[in-house]
Amino acid sequence: MSKLPLSFYQRDDVVLIARELLGKHLFTNINGELTGGIIVETEAYKGPEDRGSHAFNHRRTPRNEMMYNAGGIIYMYICYGIHDMLNIVTGSESMSHAVLIRAIEPTVGIDIMRDRRNIYKEDKRLCKGPGALAQALGLNKSHNGIDLNEDKIWIEDHPLEINHDEVIASARVGMNFDGPYKTIPWRFYIKGNQYVSRPHI
Repeated sequence: MSKLPLSFYQRDDVVLIARELLGKHLFTNINGELTGGIIVETEAYKGPEDRGSHAFNHRRTPRNEMMYNAGGIIYMYICYGIHDMLNIVTGSESMSHAVLIRAIEPTVGIDIMRDRRNIYKEDKRLCKGPGALAQALGLNKSHNGIDLNEDKIWIEDHPLEINHDEVIASARVGMNFDGPYKTIPWRFYIKGNQYVSRPHI
């Protein structure tokens, strides 16, 4: 299968992109170890207007600078000083849109993921939640800025159609503020999928 073209990521509608990433296959090749799976949960973050975004109100810092690039690169950051978080930058340069990959269904390199996560009997937990996902895939902040056209991390379009009625849209996780962006339904996941991080939110 072929990698998604940069034109897929460089569209303006980050919410649509977050929805369309469901069912795509995400892979990493870290130190010669291939791992990956099917994207089953995402969240959209819409730049300066979105209070949930690191780029809200045009905030620009060394931490979030990668968000201001044209779409098709990785934005990695550390949450709570512990968890590495994988985001896909989207849109045109300076738009500061991004999609957080919250969960995948592991399909490739599962033994490697088990070793990285030190989990051997509960494969459902390997990539359930963004911190777990990044650890399982061997990703950390040092991978910030990698181009998705390279061979270290990429997304492929496999022939898996996700119908509209199979997608649940809900509020994003951890929005600790008031206002419309706290509950806006910009989190997407595949209905009934056992690898989704928090299916009932």
